[in-house]
Amino acid sequence: MSTTTLDIEALAWAKQDGLLPAIVQDADTLRVLMLGYMDRAALATTLASGQVTFYSRSKQRLWTKGESSGHVLALVSLDVDCDGDTLLVQARPHGPTCHLGRTSCFPGAPGDGLAELDALIAQRECERPPGSYTTRLFEDGIRRIAQKVGEEGVETALAAVAQDDEALLGEAADLLYHLLVLMRARGLGLADIKRTLAIRRG
Repeated sequence: MSTTTLDIEALAWAKQDGLLPAIVQDADTLRVLMLGYMDRAALATTLASGQVTFYSRSKQRLWTKGESSGHVLALVSLDVDCDGDTLLVQARPHGPTCHLGRTSCFPGAPGDGLAELDALIAQRECERPPGSYTTRLFEDGIRRIAQKVGEEGVETALAAVAQDDEALLGEAADLLYHLLVLMRARGLGLADIKRTLAIRRG
């Protein structure tokens, strides 16, 4: 459901005393980050501000995630379940979501490992930590990165016809990593590849 067409009053507020559970998911990795509750005002504030805001049952007031820590959740999209009584919020976290300093309040919550790698590569491009192989690739320039993608592509193809599964998996992992570095060097990322695949899928 588009956030611009969401009818707040049409939701099933009466079921749970004016509160709806809101499941927050990382928009890029799809990892479940936390569960909070929203009343009408929290939902309206979230939609208007673009920062995920809840109703705190302990504080008895609106609470914007990160208002004290700075670790806000930037709203990407919001969906409602078939009964109109639960919200699915997709957001991009700025820092750890959990108050214990973890990415998620659910330590074992599954996520998209490839998307997490893409995010790490993007971070390496911005920060350029010394001693990092990824930093060295970015500093060597796009031609060198493209060369590495070509080399890894050939090695993957050779492993497919002449080596065992473990060798093939290792080469495929190297290829994906270097491809993500190449995309980032061009200002693109995994999300752009996914959008292209979605368009082709129709």
